[in-house]
Amino acid sequence: MISLLDPDNPEEHFPPVENAEQEPDGLLAVGGDLSPTRLLNAYRHGIFPWYSSEQPILWWAPDPRTVLFPESIKISRSLAKTLRNRNYQFTFDTAFSEVINACAMPQPGREETWITEEMKQAYIQLHQLGFAHSAEIRENNRLVGGLYGIAIGRVFFGESMFSLERDASKIALVHLAHSLADKEFGLIDCQVYTSHLISLGAEEIERRHFCDLLQRFCNQPGFIGSWTEGIDES
Repeated sequence: MISLLDPDNPEEHFPPVENAEQEPDGLLAVGGDLSPTRLLNAYRHGIFPWYSSEQPILWWAPDPRTVLFPESIKISRSLAKTLRNRNYQFTFDTAFSEVINACAMPQPGREETWITEEMKQAYIQLHQLGFAHSAEIRENNRLVGGLYGIAIGRVFFGESMFSLERDASKIALVHLAHSLADKEFGLIDCQVYTSHLISLGAEEIERRHFCDLLQRFCNQPGFIGSWTEGIDES
């Protein structure tokens, strides 16, 4: 049974993820709010919000879960060629608002966005608090790709990515994975299956295993604050 969350009580507990519906896969709860307290609590327990503008806030915990272990990132021959031949520059946290706005724009095959104005403001607030981060790709000082997500402990919860030039979002993910591997992050949460992510080394694991990994890695020392100058432990 889907739980109804109280919008006036951001500290209330989420129901166990095992209660999530099988159809639609992973729907766990409805309502609540997008306060930092509730969002961080959700991610720690393997839950994320995903809804459109005409819907209430919907909270999901699908099974299986798509993840990428940072050290397992795959670089195809064509991607390696792009890395060699394009003059792309990689940065962290220099254009968070621009990245989330770009991710919200319609893209081929996706005419509508789930990144509502309410969602944008919630994640910008998390960025200001040092939990949400963006990875940017520029070419000739023009922002051409990137991604954003949440970092808790040594887990990065990826939210969305965009690309205006060839392979720009893939290259953002490659640089992110390498940076996180260097800092001994254990996991990048990719949420749901896409062939794009699988081609880069992502895999599906059981939700139970995913939650066990969250218990292990979210409780390790974190990296709260701006990553502009690199990922520094808080």
